Amino acid sequence: MTDTSLKIEATSRSPEVHLDAANGTLSMSGESYPEDASAFFGPVFQAVAEHVAASDGQALTVEMRFIYFNSSSAKAIMNLFQMLEEAAEDGKTITINWYFDPEDDMMEEMGEDFAEDFEHATFNLKPETEDA
Repeated sequence: MTDTSLKIEATSRSPEVHLDAANGTLSMSGESYPEDASAFFGPVFQAVAEHVAASDGQALTVEMRFIYFNSSSAKAIMNLFQMLEEAAEDGKTITINWYFDPEDDMMEEMGEDFAEDFEHATFNLKPETEDA
């Protein structure tokens, strides 16, 4: 199995991305409005596609924690989710956890909209609460 791990540090315009191939996890968090969404998400798509192809039945758990993303990032996220749904349809075990602040109706609604497109992968909406 090839090492398809990927780590991209967050910037003021792009999210942190961490694909941990050994543990079968992909996490994305922060804000996403890069100047060129295709250039930013391209390596992510490639690494995820390679990981899923080489995973030999290993489950993939995706943790999404966005504060904000623009429409081009939303399209890229949708494309990523389509790739994961196709992998699940082919028998891979894919779980997506969409975390959102319970006070952020927009992120909750985006998660609900994304969830509607899944039949084979598991999509969980997870409100995050901070105990003060």
